[in-house]
This record gives sequence, C-alpha cells and structure tokens, in this order.
Amino acid sequence: MLSMIVDVVEAVVITAVDVTNFLTASNASVEAFKTANLLKALSVNAMIIGERGTGKLTLARYILPQAPIVDASCFDELLDAVERHSEIIIHRLDDVANLKRLIDALVKSKTRVVATGGYRYTQEQLDEIFSVRLVLPPLNQRLEDIELLINLFIEEVKNTFGRTDGFNAQDFVPDISENAISLRRQVYLHYLLNSIKENDLMGIVEHYLVDQLGSNNDYRKFLHLYEVPLIRAGIKKFKSQLQLADKLGLNRNTLRKKIADNSDYQFDLKDI
Repeated sequence: MLSMIVDVVEAVVITAVDVTNFLTASNASVEAFKTANLLKALSVNAMIIGERGTGKLTLARYILPQAPIVDASCFDELLDAVERHSEIIIHRLDDVANLKRLIDALVKSKTRVVATGGYRYTQEQLDEIFSVRLVLPPLNQRLEDIELLINLFIEEVKNTFGRTDGFNAQDFVPDISENAISLRRQVYLHYLLNSIKENDLMGIVEHYLVDQLGSNNDYRKFLHLYEVPLIRAGIKKFKSQLQLADKLGLNRNTLRKKIADNSDYQFDLKDI
C-alpha cells in the first residue's frame, strides 16, 4: 500500500525536478551562485561537481539558460549536439562512454559546455577541457538551505495537486540522504499521507488487493494490512500495551499474540 503511494510520488517528483530554482541561504550555495553569475558572463567551460540532488543541473541551467541538456549516457546524441550547437549542458558526465573522444569533439567544435557530474574523473582529466570546477557540497553541509527547499517543495506539491490546505509539519524530520531528491520525495509523501481520506485509503488497498487475491487463505494472509498499521498507530498514540488493548477491545494477551504474529513488521516497543 505504502509502496504504491511512493511510486506515485516518485513519478511526480521526477517530473518536478527541473522546476526547482537554485536557492541560496548557506555560505556554500551563496558562493556557488556568485561563481555561476561570473560564468554567465564568461565564455569558458565549467564542470559542476557534487552528489546527486545537490542542484548541479539547476545551476547549469542558470548559467546557460538557452542551451540544450544532453545526458552523457546517450553518447551518439551527445556528439551530435556538440557538432550542432554553440553551447550545451552535459548532464551526468560520469556516464559518458568515451571521455577522450568527447574532449576531442569539444576542442574541434569549440562548443561551450557546462557539465554536471560526480567524482569519477580526476582533476587532471577535467582540466583538459574545463577551465572552472565548481563543487556543490551535500545538504548536510548546507543546513541553512534545507528550510528554503522544504518551503519550495510545499508550494510545489500544493500546485501539483491543486490543494490550498496547510502542511502538517508534525513528526516531519527532513530526509537529506539523497539531498534535494529525497527531501522533495519526503515532502510529497508527507503531504499525501497527512491529507489522505478514508475512501482514498480504502481505494489504495483495494487496488493493491485486486492483483493479490487468489489463494484459499486470503483473509488471514492479508489481515496484517489492517492490523499492523492499527497497532503501530496505537503504540505511537498510547505508548502502553495495556491501554492500547483496552482501546481496541482486546485483552493484553491477544494484543501480544497479534504483535508476535506480525513480528516481521517493525513495531516501536522500546518505550512501552
């Protein structure tokens, strides 16, 4: 059930990536943006290096707003773009099939390029074609940027789903494991989970079960879809097995058995 919601969120997030503006609150992002402004006025090749989700492509698009973006993994398409355009953005340079051949093509065509990538190539390899190397640190080193990104993604998710209700920030702990990518995904998922209605929830379960049903023991087989979230929610709310059993109309031994029967699923029992 939850994985289905995540799949929907992933699809929406992928389509929304290019909407993000490069936000500057931390010293690192401010300095990166200053360098980007200089690069807009200079006809030099630049390499923007950083982890996935740090804003490399957004910054590249700011520097060369009219340039086509070509994924380095599409090598023939990349070589063709180098020949046909005076400036291009190469996305994910780490995935290029033949760096030397690409460099030769860029030297021959004199095409201006801004590339994004990680840390696959050495400085010596990159210096052959890139005059400027700009490093974007991960969000765990740019903590001041996180709140700005969260607010941006909140507005984005509201526009995407046509909603005007507020964002419930309770229990929201920013996930920056994949920088802005995981943060955006989390905002979308958190928003959906906090705005989902009973009929929505039943519809999701129904959609999931249609393809799963077919054995002779389906009722017991899928009972955990109801019991596990019910018990988890009760543990979180009441923090007492005795009180939870009372609220559910069960005796304590029955509740313990249900927890044991569903031991494959994570229950936070440390505070009970």
